[in-house]
Amino acid sequence: MTRTEETAEVPGVLPEELTSFIGYLLRRVYAQFSANGNGGDSDSRDFLVLDALTGRDWESQLDLAERLGINRTIMVAVIDRLEARGEVQRTRNPDNRRQYVLSLTDLGREGVEARRRAVAERGARLTSVLTPEEAARLDELLARLLPESAQPLVQGTEYLVAQAHHRLRKHGDDKLAGTGLRVRHYGPLSALDVFGPIAQQRLADMLAITGPAASQLVDELVRSGLVSRGRDPHDRRRYALEVTELGRESLAVVAGAVAGLAADVSAMLGPGGEDELRTLLLKLLAPTHSGPAFSENAKSSVSARG
Repeated sequence: MTRTEETAEVPGVLPEELTSFIGYLLRRVYAQFSANGNGGDSDSRDFLVLDALTGRDWESQLDLAERLGINRTIMVAVIDRLEARGEVQRTRNPDNRRQYVLSLTDLGREGVEARRRAVAERGARLTSVLTPEEAARLDELLARLLPESAQPLVQGTEYLVAQAHHRLRKHGDDKLAGTGLRVRHYGPLSALDVFGPIAQQRLADMLAITGPAASQLVDELVRSGLVSRGRDPHDRRRYALEVTELGRESLAVVAGAVAGLAADVSAMLGPGGEDELRTLLLKLLAPTHSGPAFSENAKSSVSARG
């Protein structure tokens, strides 16, 4: 994920056609938490690894990465960083010389408790709009979106949101493997299909993302031949964006993946869980967001694809 993507979300209206998707709401909450958190993804992963190593050594770095749902390349960078700070040490596994045993140093152990307190305080602040019962239920539902092996290792709403967001993003994009498409293409292609041709800033407003984030998305779609730039019929000084025929065909493919992801999420959460989680995520977003951003008469047109 690029820095532009990380900071893409802006307060304001939420696209009504996208708020039915748990993955989209998770992305918004993740962005909100990141903006008000402390350290971003690197801090999050550092804490997850340190916390997992508390009370036991880990015989395989790869196994720990898989259990935590962290890409193995990123995991190497995390361990390198923690080792450089003197909080984690690697030692050769005597039973398998190709593996390293990971363990906390004294310095690492000293820091974990302080970080746990900070995590608890930050989590309470980030979820202050929820009752204690709602916050506990949110954690329970978010944990269901993680691999069963990772659930005991990920603690705290902030980290559950981050891990669930990353997992669903990857799960959705895996459904589009080999197509060159991503789940993130669904929103702009849907909006342009219904409302195009429109100006890029209008698209950014509809998706509640920043101008740079919209520009990055549009450039990507134009390079792929899914969107074209033409003159705005209402203002010849500006360009307007429009979905191409290939873009419409691709939208159908992305919509299928989005629908498949939504079905998988519903199954993970169990009966009633999807509605509960959606309500709690919307409550977290309520202080800074409202909706809808798309017009009401477009709802049936976009929803019919998903």
